Amino acid sequence: MAISRRQFLGRSGAVAGGVVGASLFGNPFTRDAMAMTLGDRYVVSLYLDGGNDGLNTITPVDNGGSGALRADYEAARNTGSGGIRLSSGELLVPGGPSLLDPNTGSQLGFHPGLYGLSNLYGQGKVAVIQGCGYPNASLSHDTSAKVWERADPNRSGISTGWVGRHLAAHFGPSDIPAVAVRGSIPGEFDQTTTSVLTVSRVEQFNFPYDSSNGSDSTFRRNALMALADESLLSGQPVQSQVGAADKSTLLAADSYPGLHDAYEDDRPSFDQMYDDLGTSAARDLREISKIIYGVENAVPNVNARYFELRNGGYDNHSDQGGGSPGGRHYNNHEEVGQALETFYADCDDMGVADKLIVFVWSEFSRRILQNDTGTDHGTQGPMFVLGGTVNGGVYGNHPDIADGSLESGNTIYTQDVANPYRSTDFRDVYGTIMKHWVNVPHATVLSNLLPLDTGDPNERWATENFDMGFL
Repeated sequence: MAISRRQFLGRSGAVAGGVVGASLFGNPFTRDAMAMTLGDRYVVSLYLDGGNDGLNTITPVDNGGSGALRADYEAARNTGSGGIRLSSGELLVPGGPSLLDPNTGSQLGFHPGLYGLSNLYGQGKVAVIQGCGYPNASLSHDTSAKVWERADPNRSGISTGWVGRHLAAHFGPSDIPAVAVRGSIPGEFDQTTTSVLTVSRVEQFNFPYDSSNGSDSTFRRNALMALADESLLSGQPVQSQVGAADKSTLLAADSYPGLHDAYEDDRPSFDQMYDDLGTSAARDLREISKIIYGVENAVPNVNARYFELRNGGYDNHSDQGGGSPGGRHYNNHEEVGQALETFYADCDDMGVADKLIVFVWSEFSRRILQNDTGTDHGTQGPMFVLGGTVNGGVYGNHPDIADGSLESGNTIYTQDVANPYRSTDFRDVYGTIMKHWVNVPHATVLSNLLPLDTGDPNERWATENFDMGFL
C-alpha cells in the first residue's frame, strides 16, 4: 500500500518548517549519481561474523564422477559424541538449479539448518559461490575482516572500504546513500566524502537533543539546522562539508523514525512474521525492509540503497554441533536462513525482489579436520548472492580437502588455471557485483575499486573475472 508524503509526515511527527520538507530526491547530484550507477536497485551485505564453517555449510553428498570429496570429508569429521559430520541423508538438496560441484561432479547439499536459504535456492534465487578466499590468508578475525572490507589482501594500509570508494566517487556530504544496521560504520563503507547512517532501530533514530527537556526539542532542532545552513553556505570547504553532513543527518532524523509506524501499519503480516522469528537477523533485516519501503514510497530524505548487517556467533572452536536442531552451527544457519527467506518474501511482496541482491560472506572458513568438538580457523569458504534476478546455481570449485593437499591443515588458495581446484578470489565476486549490478564500468572497477595484485599469477589475483555469470 502506497503512502503519501503528507501521510508519512503525519505519522513521523516531523517538525513543520521551511527546510524540513526538502527532499534529497530534488538534489540533482543525488539523482544523477543514482542514474549513472546503481539506478533503482538495492545492495545488502550480510557478514557472518566469526568465520563460518563453509565446509559444513555447502557439503559434498557424494564423491561425484571424478573426485573423493565425500570420502575426504568423512575422513576429517567425526560422528558420535562431539562429532560434527553431516550425513549425506541430512544434507538438503533442493530442486531447481543443479547443485553439483563444477570440478568433481559431486552432489552438494546445504546444511540442514540452512533450510530457508535452501528453499530460495530451489526457486532459482541463490548463487552458491564456492572456494572464496585470497592469497596469503590471515587467520586473525580482525585482520581478515579488514581484508574483506577493504578488498586489500596485501594489507597495504588502504583505509577505505571497497563499497566506500564507490560511494565517495558518486555521492557528496548532502547524500546518505548507505545505512548500516549496527552501532558503528562497517569497514566496507569507510570513506570521508559522503554520509553513512548507523541505525539499530529506525524508530529510535533521533538527534540527542535533550531527553529530560523534550518540550524544547523543536527549538533545539531548528537552532542546529540554522547552524548547519550557516556552515553549508560559509564558502570554507571543510566547514561547508560539515554543514552539509549535519543538515542531511538532521533531515534523516526527521524522517527515519516514521518509517517504523508506516511499515507496521501497512505491512502487519510481514511485521508479524519477523516477530515470530524473534532473532536478531530477522529484526535487522526488517529495519532494512522498513527503509526500502520508505524509498519505494518516496518518503522525504530516505534515499539509502546500500545496506549492511552482521550476524555473530560463528567462531565455533567447540560445541559446534552437527546436523541436529539445537547445535550452535545449526542455530546460526537456521536464524540466517529463516530471516533471509522472510526478507525475500517481504521484498517480493513489495515488488522489489528483482531490484535487490543480498550477498553473504564471512572473514574466513574453518579447517577440514575437526578438533575435539569444533573447528579452528581455516581459509576458503562459500559466498552466497540472492535476489530476484540472480542466476541461481553453483559457481567456483569446492576446495581440495584431501589430507595430502592441505598446508598446515588448511586448503590452499590458488589461481593456477591448470589446477582443477582453482580458488575463487572474493574480489571477482565483488567485481561482478560492481560491474553487473551497480553498473560501474569494468575498467573503473579495476582502477578505482579493486586493483589487481602483482606477483606470481598462479598464487596471486593477477587476472580478474568480473563476468562470473551469477548476475
